[in-house]
Amino acid sequence: MSAAISLMRALLGAGATRSEAAIALEGALLSEVDPLHWCAVNLGQTDAEMMRRASDWADLAYFDVVPRQAGGADPPQRVDMLAEVRMFRLSLFGRDVLFAAPDFFGVLRLAAARRHDPALRQRLCLVPASALLDRLVESAGPVLIDGARQNLARVWPKAAAQLELTRPARWISSLAILALAALLLAMPLWGQLWLAPAWAGLVVLPALLRLLALTVPPEPEDLADPHLDRADLPLYSVLVPLRDEANMVDQICGNLGRLDYPREKLQIVFVVESRSPGTIAAIRRHLWDRRFSLVVVPDALPRTKPKALDFALPLCRGEFVVVYDAEDRPDPDQLLRMVTRFRRQPELECIQARLVIGNGGEGPLAALFAGEYAGLFAVLLPALAHWNLVVPLGGTSNHFRLASLRRLGGWDAYNVTEDADLGVRLARRRLRIATSTSRTLEDAPASPGPWLGQRTRWMKGWMQTFVVHNRRPRLLLADLGWRGTLLFQVIVLGMLLAPLLHAGLLGTLIALHVAQVPVWPIGGIWPLACLLVLLAGHAGAILTNLVGLRRTGQTHLRPWQALLPFYWLLIAVATLRALHEFAVRPFHWFKTPHRVSAASPALARRGRVQLRRWVLRRG
Repeated sequence: MSAAISLMRALLGAGATRSEAAIALEGALLSEVDPLHWCAVNLGQTDAEMMRRASDWADLAYFDVVPRQAGGADPPQRVDMLAEVRMFRLSLFGRDVLFAAPDFFGVLRLAAARRHDPALRQRLCLVPASALLDRLVESAGPVLIDGARQNLARVWPKAAAQLELTRPARWISSLAILALAALLLAMPLWGQLWLAPAWAGLVVLPALLRLLALTVPPEPEDLADPHLDRADLPLYSVLVPLRDEANMVDQICGNLGRLDYPREKLQIVFVVESRSPGTIAAIRRHLWDRRFSLVVVPDALPRTKPKALDFALPLCRGEFVVVYDAEDRPDPDQLLRMVTRFRRQPELECIQARLVIGNGGEGPLAALFAGEYAGLFAVLLPALAHWNLVVPLGGTSNHFRLASLRRLGGWDAYNVTEDADLGVRLARRRLRIATSTSRTLEDAPASPGPWLGQRTRWMKGWMQTFVVHNRRPRLLLADLGWRGTLLFQVIVLGMLLAPLLHAGLLGTLIALHVAQVPVWPIGGIWPLACLLVLLAGHAGAILTNLVGLRRTGQTHLRPWQALLPFYWLLIAVATLRALHEFAVRPFHWFKTPHRVSAASPALARRGRVQLRRWVLRRG
């Protein structure tokens, strides 16, 4: 114990007393955190400085980095254990050298070995953990890239987009969706009642499902357990994929730095494509904060967000993992709420936090986007989770048990809405998903160009998800059952067909009116049915948005929702673009540009109230 106290005093720095060292060591051990890491985080020091002090105390050689001249090591094959590697043998100037980043007790053992074997100093060199990991990732880069692209195909080949989305499948599916939309539009003109069941199933049920979601009571407010033992909290991994977003780095680092979670139990990993040198440089300026680390993803196709996430997944060490985007502003206590929920409901494998648009006041497009998000994340997704159906996850703020996510094969690197696909795979494996009232603020594209590019990618990803999981309907039926399979078709086809039918119906009515041709049947059940479904669809969508906006505290955006029919016309344009992209370039990823955020006054006031409550609880 005296050696441990002595090492702790060296880590704390000159002037530290034995009693201070003992208290610090006890705090680290009670938190079940490596005392080396605990000191770095709580003293505001880099891991390089901590390892230098440890090497001085142990009388061992030290380098800030693994020398570039060192080589000769084989790439590790167990990439799932990469984050746990503490020692790496390399050849340097014709001599084998062990480069090690030991933990606190590893330093004690090496110091004892050094006393018994003075020559150990010639064969061993200590390096910071971040430097060792950088070299390991570089060495294992080809294996990590291969895993990122192929792991799902190995774990679950019949759910992998790269295998299922052949050229014939894509073209046939694109044409089939267009043909189905045209057929549904033509059914009333034909006036055949025997077509009514098919028409009702594809047109009426999606609208009815949205109306039924309004009957589900709102979720109770998720709160962190006030008696939560912070020393007993698990390690939490946070993945932040970035590409060409140097302008967003300061903001996201500030937002994540405000997370109310023990600093020593946060592993925040920025995952950046090597093609983004400006973003990499911006991140490096923040790496003095020991909570942050950087993983550079080598350039390789497909250049997608899920491929980058899969590259970094083996490096996660937490019990839970969450994904945040560059513009995200999560509630400070979101991680505490999630740990509380996971512990209270051990059957849950994923929790989707509520995404809220923070710039809805920037114009009609942003306001309609905010209403859509409010309806989706505050009304529809909670209802689907309540009914234990397929829950199409959002692209961010979804919290997972890390072990379950790995067993699923991670994300599909080739699916451009990897979140929705993952929601389907969780449902097929009968793994429970829940939603949470904890918020993450995001910004909507406020101009048509970025909005159209983003929405085209989303609709294309839904097509990918629909086709992949329907290539083998018997397996889908066995996984989801009749009820789940039927509602999966309704939910996904409804999202794909609704904008096309909306635009097609309006176009048909306008064309008939301009041509003054009474082609539409006069009298009968079809005109009445079409009118009722049109009104119900619009009313259901608008009402869902209005209820969602009330639940998210954005009632000032309600008047804009009257423009929703025009918004659907824009979605129809994006859907047509997505059909073309799905056929000719299915794995192309449109990167949505982001800018530094300014929260709306209403959300800012609500955020200040929540922050004040958090401060009072902490105080």
